[in-house]
Amino acid sequence: MRTLTYLEALNEALVEEMERDQSVFVMGEDVTWGLMGSTTGLVDKFGQERVRDTPISEAGFVGAGAGAAMVGMRPVVHMLIAPFVYVAFDQLVSIIAKSTYLYGGQAKLPITLMAPMLYNRGNAAQHSDRPYPALMTIPGLKLIAPATPADAKGMLKAAIRDDDPVISFEDGGLWGQRGEVPDGDHVVPLGVADVKREGDDVTVVALAGAVAHALTAAEELADEGISAEVVDLRSIVPLDRETVLASVAKTGRLVVADPAHEMGSVASEVAAIVAEEGFWDLQAPISRVTTPHTQIPYSAALERPLYPSADRIAAAARRLMA
Repeated sequence: MRTLTYLEALNEALVEEMERDQSVFVMGEDVTWGLMGSTTGLVDKFGQERVRDTPISEAGFVGAGAGAAMVGMRPVVHMLIAPFVYVAFDQLVSIIAKSTYLYGGQAKLPITLMAPMLYNRGNAAQHSDRPYPALMTIPGLKLIAPATPADAKGMLKAAIRDDDPVISFEDGGLWGQRGEVPDGDHVVPLGVADVKREGDDVTVVALAGAVAHALTAAEELADEGISAEVVDLRSIVPLDRETVLASVAKTGRLVVADPAHEMGSVASEVAAIVAEEGFWDLQAPISRVTTPHTQIPYSAALERPLYPSADRIAAAARRLMA
């Protein structure tokens, strides 16, 4: 077991998968520079045939990745920042998500998109989006949002090996976070949530950067005699409803913390699942801790309070216990 940062874990996953499988290659804007950190050193190790810089043309290079996947390669397409997936929406929705279905299973698209989310950094409205809620509505795509270095490495490795398209939403606020990462071929299966902290009074289901805040909130609540269970979803599609429902059956209360905007969010989907399938286990209304349905301002003083925080999560849990 070693200690790595989130970015180091992503980089290690790429190195290991490129060493393991010659069909894996990386392409995207400035990947040879290692601009975002996760691709640092790859071009020196694997050369420009397998680490390819692209023009600033997301629809073009995502489409090229789709074509490469259809003919047997396993491309890893780095989007630079998550909101740039909007520019490639036609390729993602009309080609990547649908081709396996349209061709009756004759086409596989083992393509992975890396989509770093750079919110709460003063990047303003266009570059601060967390676009996974829009993409989770599209059948044919798998979506992940790892919240620890171990999960970042293990889930990226699983994504690259998967025969379906996977989009990895990496939280830029976690890049410097350090954590233990198992030695060897560490692979984390997609679609399996992780109970990061056990508790009996209230379930806090969290995603991406909200997981760390949920764990801090759980520590605060413990000092007040409230035992919070923290469930890290990790995988958005497929979503591990069984783990969520089992936790709510135990605690009877649910807070969902999600950095996305509230309307149509993962928090909303989790709340709907529990309302439909776990209603009789609830002892209090479900509470969502999300971002308001508004554009993201440039001002840090205005932006910071918008997102889930330990204080907001703890306050929601206290309301349910009242």
